[in-house]
Amino acid sequence: MLGGTPLAINSEVEMVVTNNILENFGIDHVSQGDLCVYSPIDGQEIAVVQQDTPVTVDHKIAQAQQAFYQWRTVPAPIRGELIRLFGQVLREHKDDLGRLVTLECGKIFSEGLGEVQEMIDICDFAVGLSRQLYGLTIASERPEHKMLETWHPLGPIGVISAFNFPVAVWAWNSALAIVCGDPVVWKPSEKTPLTALACQQLFMRAQKSYISAGYSALEGLSSVIIGDQAIGEYLVDDNRLPLISATGSTRMGRAVGARVAQRFGRSLLELGGNNAMIVAPSADLDLTVRAILFSAVGTAGQRCTTLRRLLVHKSIYDKLVPTLKKAYGQLSIGSPLEQENLLGPLIDKQAFEAMRLALDIAEALGAKVFGGDRVLSDVYPNAYYVQPAIIEVEQVIDSMYDETFAPLLYCLPYQELSDAISIQNNVPQGLSSCIFTNDLREAEVFLSAVGSDCGIANVNIGPSGAEIGGAFGGEKETGGGRESGSDAWKNYMRRSTSTTNYSRELPLAQGVKFDL
Repeated sequence: MLGGTPLAINSEVEMVVTNNILENFGIDHVSQGDLCVYSPIDGQEIAVVQQDTPVTVDHKIAQAQQAFYQWRTVPAPIRGELIRLFGQVLREHKDDLGRLVTLECGKIFSEGLGEVQEMIDICDFAVGLSRQLYGLTIASERPEHKMLETWHPLGPIGVISAFNFPVAVWAWNSALAIVCGDPVVWKPSEKTPLTALACQQLFMRAQKSYISAGYSALEGLSSVIIGDQAIGEYLVDDNRLPLISATGSTRMGRAVGARVAQRFGRSLLELGGNNAMIVAPSADLDLTVRAILFSAVGTAGQRCTTLRRLLVHKSIYDKLVPTLKKAYGQLSIGSPLEQENLLGPLIDKQAFEAMRLALDIAEALGAKVFGGDRVLSDVYPNAYYVQPAIIEVEQVIDSMYDETFAPLLYCLPYQELSDAISIQNNVPQGLSSCIFTNDLREAEVFLSAVGSDCGIANVNIGPSGAEIGGAFGGEKETGGGRESGSDAWKNYMRRSTSTTNYSRELPLAQGVKFDL
């Protein structure tokens, strides 16, 4: 279903709205430069920004390194005060930043607001964390000796983020890195530089309040570099950045991981997802359908946690899938700025072509395809709105092993739970997973060591929509990285084990004797 009577957005009006929001952030340099920014809402240019050069990148990394030398000496709770102020600034500008997210990456406004709320939540988490960077006291085998494990700031951090979550992923990294004592150099996607520039301005406002309160913070604690892959490679290859946190495709992760490892740096990789839902015979189907809709079509399928494979027990397949098709037909598609719409555009033409290619391959392999057509092209000739697609298969086909960043959902019947778990796990990626069941045994098997092999495993909730309190990330080709909650903060610090001898003797470990 198309969202009411769609109205073409006047590109001049859209430009004015964008400029007004940017002015609220103190950004007034978006009409000159060499990188054009387009809104996926209508495909029109909304800004032009200046890209960085190797010289400016080097300068910003050098500033971050100098800032680190001071920032690492600041007590962690005092560092946390800066993040507390940043969270406060985000609250004050939530609507504007959420709307800018929608304008620049195309997700519906409520999702844009939700992404900013994630930023606020991780700031709250990081403030508490600033008083909980705990180490360990370790029992020594030697008398009158004490062993400690402590954590220290690591150094300036490089963050490379993707277009689909243009602000939240940076915040997951930067809020933790700052309280851990590390400045951050951020390269956003070249498709979404405006939101990054806005975040930088908001951080600087928080830093100004921090300094006004009597604290000191050097320039270089947070910086943004704008550019394409070649510019990002300067971050990846720079020895002054001991950690590179990169979010994107598996192809990108392979390149980043290898280059960082070559210089013995650390990489935190958040890569592809090919997430499955198992629907057992006892599942609450009303709950299941609602979960499928949000997980499979939210953000137009452009999430790493998007639901891409639906494994339905044979006894309920013929009931669930027709219901799902009916629900798909009622989805409101259109401008993400219009409140009634639940499905906005794909990011660009390339994304649409990748979606169509995946559908063509599936059909060639014998699949039945429902939906998947481009819509609203008469209203938005330069934008790419699509009907979400359901792909029915009787058995696994080759295209199911690939992640296509679009609203594609493969549906497959199963008979035994062990078979469904095997199908779910038998893909290169290992990010998120879920089962819908009211059978306690099935749920526990799914969560056990013989169940889901993903970094996230849910029961009666979809694979997307993770909270910041838990560590976010996955296994296999998803990269193995963990961001956000739990003990993900350890990524941004270095571990030190120390031993203090307070005796008058010098006993050696393991009973070694070395008497003079």
